[in-house]
Order: sequence, then C-alpha cells, then structure tokens
Amino acid sequence: MKKLDQVNSTCVPLPIEDVDTDQIIPAHFLKATTKEGFGDNLFRDWRYEKDDSPKEDFVLNSAIYSGTILVAGRNFGCGSSREHAAWALGDYGFQVVVSSFFADIFRNNCLNIGVLPVQLSPEFLDKIFKVIEADPKAKFKVDLPEQEFTILSTEEKETFGINEYKKGNMLHGYDDIDYLLNLKDDIKTFAASRPF
Repeated sequence: MKKLDQVNSTCVPLPIEDVDTDQIIPAHFLKATTKEGFGDNLFRDWRYEKDDSPKEDFVLNSAIYSGTILVAGRNFGCGSSREHAAWALGDYGFQVVVSSFFADIFRNNCLNIGVLPVQLSPEFLDKIFKVIEADPKAKFKVDLPEQEFTILSTEEKETFGINEYKKGNMLHGYDDIDYLLNLKDDIKTFAASRPF
C-alpha cells in the first residue's frame, strides 16, 4: 500500500444516500482476481449508457469536478461485502471517501487497501457539499495523524475516528501482511525464547 499522511485536494461530490456496493462496482465485473482495472468500471451503470458512451450528467464525467476525495451521502458502501468496491475506488484514484455513515464491512475493506474512509457528522457533511456547490475548485485537507478534515476556505474542521492499528498501517503503507513482516525479527526472538 502507499503511505497516507495528509491529502490536500478538491472533492468530487456524490450527494446520494444508500449507495450500495453493486452501484459502486456491478456484480458482472467481479470475475477478475487482481485489484487493477476496477476503476474503469467504478459506478459503471451510472457513468455509461448501454452503448458505453459516457452519461454527461454523472459527476465523474463532468469537467467541473476533480480530486482524490469522494464526498458521498449517508450509508455509503451498504449491501454486499464485496471488497471490489473498495478496489474500484482506489484504482480510480480516490484516496479518501467521506460520508456521515459507512457500512462496517465496506469501511474495513477500504482500510485494508489504503483508501481512508472519513466519517463526519451529517451537519459537517452538509457544509462540505455547500462549499463544493459554491466553488467546485475549493480545496480540503485530510490530516490522518491529527484525524481532522478541514474546509480550507473557512478553516472549519471536524475530527474523525479510526482504528489505531489501521491508522498506523496507513501511515506506514502496510497491509496486514506487511505489518507482520515488519515484526519478523521480534517474532523470531519471541519464538526462540519459548520452551518447546
């Protein structure tokens, strides 16, 4: 995984509630066994017509919005437990997903691959959407060490929670296996000290 410390970026707004994992990445794209290429089909049914032409009114097809932060409505990532939904977001280029509520399995799938799920209050999320609507080029800062999301134009900020183990892994760029490999010498020392 890539290390994640701070992200300064514009945001892509998706003010839709209850976006499930089948909308994030439709089931017929789940045959692949690697994480690459899923970004091409992120929100596939919303992004493209049946003839594969882009739908002009969908936010990812708009030249107005860009950035590595996706701001979504409440209950983002509900539905099935497919990890491919997190893969699709990361492969597309999103480093952070913001919502006022995430499905637990989706949140963990994101943390496992280095996409940071930032859960904020509904009131603060609404402020973010309003700032983006007023200025699509507005910048925001996500500070993982301080666990803060900041609207840079107003300097308003709100803290967010994260599991300490997952936070440490993201800061170091570790997945679960990398974490264990980093402890290899300690594990060998401990094992050597145990009686057989």
